[in-house]
Amino acid sequence: MLAESHFYFHKAADVIGLDDKVRTILLTPRRSVKVEVVIEGEDGELQTYNGFRVQHNMARGPMKGGLRYHPAMDEDHAVALANLMTWKTAVVDVPYGGAKGGIDCDPRHMSERDLFQVTTFFVEQLKEIIGPTTDIPAPDVNTNAKVMGWIMHEYSKYAGFSPAVVTGKPLDLFGSEGRDAATGRGLVHVLGAALEEQKKSFEDVTVAVQGFGNVGSNAALLIAEQGARVVAAADSTGGVSNDGGLDVPALHAWKNEHGRVDGFPGGEAFENTEIIGWDADVLVPAALENAITEDNASDVKASLIVEGANAPTTPGADQILNDRGVAIIPDILANAGGVTVSYFEWAQNIQQFRWDEARVNRELDKKMSQAYRSVREVATEHDIDLRTAAFVLAIRRVGRAALARVHYRTEFPF
Repeated sequence: MLAESHFYFHKAADVIGLDDKVRTILLTPRRSVKVEVVIEGEDGELQTYNGFRVQHNMARGPMKGGLRYHPAMDEDHAVALANLMTWKTAVVDVPYGGAKGGIDCDPRHMSERDLFQVTTFFVEQLKEIIGPTTDIPAPDVNTNAKVMGWIMHEYSKYAGFSPAVVTGKPLDLFGSEGRDAATGRGLVHVLGAALEEQKKSFEDVTVAVQGFGNVGSNAALLIAEQGARVVAAADSTGGVSNDGGLDVPALHAWKNEHGRVDGFPGGEAFENTEIIGWDADVLVPAALENAITEDNASDVKASLIVEGANAPTTPGADQILNDRGVAIIPDILANAGGVTVSYFEWAQNIQQFRWDEARVNRELDKKMSQAYRSVREVATEHDIDLRTAAFVLAIRRVGRAALARVHYRTEFPF
């Protein structure tokens, strides 16, 4: 995954003629930390996990990035995702750098007590390197508002009242209105901008959604509200389709009750792997990374892909799709709504002044609109695809910020 994230960086760096030394500087993480997390489980047995936090770059502000609880979490994942966060925050022009981390545990097989212990012990070991002006964690795969509340509580034991240390918190612990749906809402906004460029409306398109967690389900709900037909949805348990359009609110309620889309009575069941090749105008990969690969890219029937997940398309698949003329709105733009509203939450915490949901959504729409326009302008300027353009824009912003902090006699082509 690390090599793949660097591939897109180097492709953009080639466009602006960045030399090798500057590339190395911009790609090298500021700090990478690995800790051992040991707890006594409810069964009385010792449980041992590895925790990671990679802090990539803080040229544009404190570092920002999620915490992922997943058995496959390792340092390479953290490095690659922290790298992406640096470029994502720069694309939407919020004053952050990138970080990422997590623990190689599986919450599906843990009690809430054990999950609480793992989280608080992890924070206890990281308390010196995270903070409101240093590194601000957020939810990611298998973490949520409750876990973020635990983090705030544990950190505040040592630093005093510190709601701004983490975002994605419960509303009762100074979270932000609109945060839960923010990634999905931002995705729908850039989808709308892309459709407008194509002289289409939501009513003109059908949509297939891979992944029905926070991002996929909220995106599907909002897409359906705009008038598009969501004809297929899948998660790790299976898929469900309806050519006339799924009843997305009912599917959302089913998923919340049963924890899966499989078995939903409002459509026909199918194997979840079939979703990538579904006959729809728009494909939203919103699960985990590497969903679209060289092996299945030729199966894609959609003419537009909007990446809700981080790194869902491998470089080989990206090239195949570009050659076929499939438009891709990349992850560092399409799913940046979450970090944007995290920024709003952080700002509210710093100021101790709460915004209402209407203001949050209004400011989010403004940020996403400007980001899409900026990426489109770079794409037009260099005659490149949107992914490469997003990286070019991000590299320029991070590079200029880094240079503005120090004195160099060398001029760099940002």
